[in-house]
Amino acid sequence: QVQLVESGGGLVQPGGSLRLSCTVSGKILSIYGNAMAWFRAAPGKQRELVAVIRSGGSTIYGDFVEGRFTISRDNSKNTVDLQMNNLKPEDTAVYYCNRGGWGPAGFRQSDPWGQGTQVTVSS
Repeated sequence: QVQLVESGGGLVQPGGSLRLSCTVSGKILSIYGNAMAWFRAAPGKQRELVAVIRSGGSTIYGDFVEGRFTISRDNSKNTVDLQMNNLKPEDTAVYYCNRGGWGPAGFRQSDPWGQGTQVTVSS
């Protein structure tokens, strides 16, 4: 079993920044060959893709990101981070990471969802 643990969420004012981190542990040697992704789920809305970083390092972002977020990975630590700048109230959601693959059908997750980390953007 693989566990995903997200951290770094919190309450921030509009225009502020947060850095989320996800650690992958359990029956896995390395995330090296996997695509890693961040998703979010806002109240009353479906979970949506925020960002993907492929095994080779290329990145894909949701249209709503508009250059504000940066996804990065450290294969040696089995971690994936999401730097979020210029946060808006509509970014309020629970943020989740996952491990998997990226193809024509989009992201294909490999693991159960973790607990997520709450991000609240409010003045």
